[in-house]
Amino acid sequence: MARASPETRMRATFDRVDRAVTGWMRRSGPTLLRWSLAIVFIWFGALKVAGFSPATELVTRTVYVVDPSWFVPLLGWWEIVIGACFLVRPLLRVAIALLAPQMAGTFLPLLLLPDVVYQGGNPLLLTIEGQYIVKNLLIISAAIVIGAHVREGGREARPAMSRRPRARS
Repeated sequence: MARASPETRMRATFDRVDRAVTGWMRRSGPTLLRWSLAIVFIWFGALKVAGFSPATELVTRTVYVVDPSWFVPLLGWWEIVIGACFLVRPLLRVAIALLAPQMAGTFLPLLLLPDVVYQGGNPLLLTIEGQYIVKNLLIISAAIVIGAHVREGGREARPAMSRRPRARS
């Protein structure tokens, strides 16, 4: 019997490691996304409630028709609830439902405050505030990925092709 070449053994080792790493990513990714979103929303919300959010001025200038003394803390509590819901699997649909209008609101400065979010009025040149807003596209995408797994009820996701038949006892 011929021995496998070093190149063949190296490919086999790489393949084993690659399958292990990508398998861990597939199993852990949705949970890590949930926890990450929970941390971000609870943290940012708590900053608003406590009066330390760097976004307060942006919120105040965007939603100028309401009193920021109650609106900013309300928005903070809304974000804390979103984050808490991401931590509890049965509340994922609630988290995503609460996230949708909150995210829509975060994009309002792109329309209402172009002088604040664009450099020299150029929509391709974002200010730090503009970048802060546009990064929410990642949050929306993460919520979509989490939502895609909501029906799995705690089972780790595995593509149908990689499922192995169970041994019968």
